[in-house]
Amino acid sequence: MNTVDFFPPIVDDPYDFGAIAVANAISDVYAMGGKPLLGLNIVGFPVDLSKDILGEILKGGASKANEAGVIIVGGHTVDDKEPKYGLSVTGVVHPGCQITNAGCKPGDVLLLTKPLGTGIITTAGKQDKAKLHVIREAVRVMNTLNRAASEAMIETGVNACSDITGFGLLGHLKSMICGSDVGAVINASTVPVIDGVWDLLNEEIAPGGTHRNLSSVADITDWHHDINQSTKLLLSDAQTSGGLLISVPLSESAALIKTLQFRGVETIAVVGEVVSKESIEPYRIKVLP
Repeated sequence: MNTVDFFPPIVDDPYDFGAIAVANAISDVYAMGGKPLLGLNIVGFPVDLSKDILGEILKGGASKANEAGVIIVGGHTVDDKEPKYGLSVTGVVHPGCQITNAGCKPGDVLLLTKPLGTGIITTAGKQDKAKLHVIREAVRVMNTLNRAASEAMIETGVNACSDITGFGLLGHLKSMICGSDVGAVINASTVPVIDGVWDLLNEEIAPGGTHRNLSSVADITDWHHDINQSTKLLLSDAQTSGGLLISVPLSESAALIKTLQFRGVETIAVVGEVVSKESIEPYRIKVLP
């Protein structure tokens, strides 16, 4: 399997930016139940910017790749007005054992392995409106590989998975239910959130991508009347290096949670369930308080 992802800086520290970009790129392989092996650096960088900054970006990326067991075997750099960095990743999975985002079954439990809010926090950081400890926690979350969560779901056996990135929780869930011919229910109160995010939402801080995500799920989402605008934006927040959203049979959910705990996954949240077309209008998401 092959995947690629790259983007401009979302944090000030170049080393952290490099590490986050690599963790994000590798996540696609983890979401499919694969093992990442090789990477190629993809770099856009201004010719008039200090090459020391580029060196730190690449060091951060190399460190995270090494943590994942990925060998960076080369790459390509182009002159660009705005720095960009990411990775093309090659991974392997046993034929027939890959996990797609289109295998959800009615009765499945939906489980999330990282808290939401990185898009909101990084946007606030660019506006100098986020507290330092809030930014540091977001960086730590984004820097965390989905390796342990992926290994746990492979060991347990699950029906479907998607990593949560640019389209937000609801956007990626939309792809899962449409590909699986089912509906879903999300319990907003159980969705994990990075500390400080609600305060930023109360200040009406959210990236443009998050607002666009909310608009893109409007046609398939039924909001409970108690759900406010801040919660809608949170569930649509454009994430970077987010967690895995796993659709697991109810009968295996306890075993998955136990395995995730054993492997040291910090966030393990049951956020909803998959329902049949007979229980809810096909391809719709019902969001409850």
